[in-house]
Amino acid sequence: MAVTEEDALPEAPNVNRATCPSRGVLEHVTSRWGLLVLASLLDRSFRFSELRREIGGVSEKMLAQTLQTLERDGFVHRDAKPVIPPRVDYSLTALGREAAEQVWALAHWVERKLPAVVEARGSYDEAHRA
Repeated sequence: MAVTEEDALPEAPNVNRATCPSRGVLEHVTSRWGLLVLASLLDRSFRFSELRREIGGVSEKMLAQTLQTLERDGFVHRDAKPVIPPRVDYSLTALGREAAEQVWALAHWVERKLPAVVEARGSYDEAHRA
């Protein structure tokens, strides 16, 4: 779909500007469920129920909302096949793959640095006990 005149950005994107639409997109890809959906879809496409099992702890409602948001942003492709019973597969678009690789790198960094974070929290808590 072509970008219309109404869709054109009034000024260059700047995530530090309170009204910049990039903040919403950043929130979508870095939210708990957004990040985990994108990361899971890096490996392969999933049906809804498979994706829900893959991502521990996500409710059906939150997964549906997250997938719809990521689809609207152009990161996820929803492929509904006209069969009975209905079959819907979710996969990443090229834009989604690029976003997923970025946030997954951050997630892996957090995993690697978790011991240092736990240590820092312990030190902070010890120093701030009343």
